[in-house]
Order: sequence, then structure tokens, then C-alpha cells
Amino acid sequence: MTHPRPTHVLVIGYVWPEPRSSAAGGHMMQILESFLARGWTVTFSSPARSGEHRADLGALGIEEVPIELNNSGFDTFIRELVPDVVLFDRFMMEEQFGWRVEKHCPDALRVLETSDLQSLRDARHQRLKQRLKASDDTNDFSELFAPALREEFEFMADTDLAQREIASIYRCDLNLMISEVEVELLVEQFKIPRELLHWCPLMVDLPKDPPAPFEDRAHFLHIGNFRHAPNWDAVLWLKTAIWPLIRERLPGAQLHIYGAYTPPKATALHNPAQGFHVMNWAEDALQVMSAARVCMAPLRFGAGVKGKIVDAMLCGTPNVTTPIGAEAMHGDEPWPGAITRTAREFAEQAVQLHQDQNRWLEAQADGLQLLANRYRQDVHGPALVARIEHCLQNLGTLRRDNFTGSMLRHHQHKSTQYMSQWIEAKNRAP
Repeated sequence: MTHPRPTHVLVIGYVWPEPRSSAAGGHMMQILESFLARGWTVTFSSPARSGEHRADLGALGIEEVPIELNNSGFDTFIRELVPDVVLFDRFMMEEQFGWRVEKHCPDALRVLETSDLQSLRDARHQRLKQRLKASDDTNDFSELFAPALREEFEFMADTDLAQREIASIYRCDLNLMISEVEVELLVEQFKIPRELLHWCPLMVDLPKDPPAPFEDRAHFLHIGNFRHAPNWDAVLWLKTAIWPLIRERLPGAQLHIYGAYTPPKATALHNPAQGFHVMNWAEDALQVMSAARVCMAPLRFGAGVKGKIVDAMLCGTPNVTTPIGAEAMHGDEPWPGAITRTAREFAEQAVQLHQDQNRWLEAQADGLQLLANRYRQDVHGPALVARIEHCLQNLGTLRRDNFTGSMLRHHQHKSTQYMSQWIEAKNRAP
């Protein structure tokens, strides 16, 4: 039996989207725009507080509905809404609300937006902490960058976070993966059926105007939400190891660091005498990126793909990063800048790109070509919609073939349901 084309999507957000603060917020907006372009009705709900940089979803025609954790009021809400598709924004939302969705809207397609594999990011963070504890050398982190998938699996497999996240992936009918590397990790090492996964990278409209030229740009730039641990670590590595090497070569060099939710520990690093400027939040990230000559992304751990690097390519700004920063971003395409493994190599490549106009122009052209080949909204948006429609039309078969997911839903949802009901009863007690 063919399922009718869906008309209503409910998104359960971990946070309210902030596209100007994080890549995750930007990706969520790209997904929502793909749904709207297909003519679907979208309702966005979240138990989170409203952030200061929150997108105006209402202006797009998206209904906004605050919800609460451990509150049976959600049951009434979803029974009345009767969505065709429920999109969980990160696995924690599936853990909290998945059993309620299954109980009250069993025929709704359940989709998980992973954003990135958080268990992979956490495992890499723990490995970096072990490395920093074992050695004072802050120059070379080659042994941490891009290990074999089997090594990543072995480091993740026994962690509570990985077990929770992989179970959530199994329980859903479809999982959106931003990174092809993470798709292969799940398929080859965790043995997730490929049919449960859909590659959905960052999606952009290609720039219509030529980027600002080399001679109109100045300085180095780093940008990233300070609430995201890899970004804060990158700033620390810049401050302690990379930037002093650049200043040795270019005594007048200036580094501008932008990021939402700048904490006091970050503003304490501000030092104009060293050319190290902590600038807080950028009202328009693309504007400041377009004014910079080189984007710096010295990421020592992380997962997914990097929104700051996509923004750099959109602005025609070459970048210097690490294998973690470049992971899953360019396939067989040339990298629009340099991929480095040590602080010294990072500094050398950054200086070269800053000073060598011919190399800079080549990197800029590579970035624009990479966007056209891998990140077009008009390619990936329709592909996402088509995959969801295919899943709706074959939902019965998909669920029969995913016995592991059915088994995990049966056991996990029972325990989650009873815990949630206990918390709700406890909260109501006088």
C-alpha cells in the first residue's frame, strides 16, 4: 500500500536553532528549508530555553511549540497533531520522547538527525586528554589524527555514550548522517544496516557574486561557538603553540577570534599587543569571514563536518586545518588551503597562504569548486525529501527488516517510560 505524500513534520529539537551560532543550527535550518520547499507543514518543538541568537521560525511559517521533559502533556500534543514524520534532533531527544511518539503515533516515520556522532567526538576528546596528561609537547598530535576505523571503534565501543547513541540509531527508521566517514564507521564496525542511514551533508546555495580579492583582505580569523568543546580547545592550541610561531614570521600579524557565548576564560586571552583579539560574537559571520585572508581551524578533536570551513569556502577564504577539521569534507577533491598535523606545520602553511597570492587564489578556486561538487542545497535537499518519502512508502518493510531496532524499542522504551512517569509523579507530589 502506497503511503500518501506526508504533509506534516514534527521536529523535536535539542535546542531552538541558532544558524548564526553553530553548524548544527545551520544544518537544522537547511533541513527545515528542504521540507518547506516540498510544501510540507512543519512544527518545531523543544524543551530547551530560548537562546539569544535563535532563528525566527515563525517568519518561515513554522509553528513553534515549547514542550517539557517528563510531562504527559506531550502525549496530548502529539495525538492532536498526528504528524506523518517525527524528526528527533540528536539522540537524547529520541531517548526522551521516542516512546511517547511510538505509543501515540505509531505510524509516524521516526527520523534521527545525528548532527555528528557525539560518542565519536567524546572518545576523541578523552584520547586528547590522555595525550595532554602524558606529555607536555603541544606541537605534534599526529597520532591522534584520522586513525583507522577499527581503532575508533575499539575506543568507543565500551562507552556508555556510544551504546546509547547506537541504540537510538537502531530504534529509528532513518538516520541523517552529516559525515561519510561516520557512515562507514557505523556500517563497517558497528554493523548498522546501510538502509538505516542517509548521507545529508551541510547544504548551501552557491555564491552568485565573486569573493573579495586578495588585496582587499587582511589578518587571520578563527570562528566557532565557544559552547562547543572542540572550538575552545582550538583557541587554546592557537594561543599556546601556533600563534607565537606565526608572530615570529609575521610580527605585525593579527588574529581575530569570533564565537557565540564567549566565556570569561576566553576573553581573558585577549591580548592586542600579541595581535590576539577575542572579538565575541559576529553579527554576520560571512561578513567577517569575507574580510579575512586566512581561516584558521586547528581542531585536535571533533566529529561531523565543519561549518566554519564551509563558510570559508562560501566567502572564498582559504583555510588551514588538521585531518580532524578536513575529515569527510572533500572526498577526492583538492583541499582549499592546507591540512597539517603539527603546530609548526600549521603556522608555516598559514603564513604561506597569507603571503603568497598565487597559492591563495588557487585555494580559493578549489573551495568554490568543492562547494559546487559536494554541498549544493538544490541537490541534497530534494534527495533528503525523496528518501523520506521512500521510507514512508515502505515503512512496514523497513521495520520488519530492522528486528534489532524493534527489540531495542521494546526494552528501552519500557524502562524510559516508567522512569519518566516516576519523575513526573515525583514532580507533582506536594
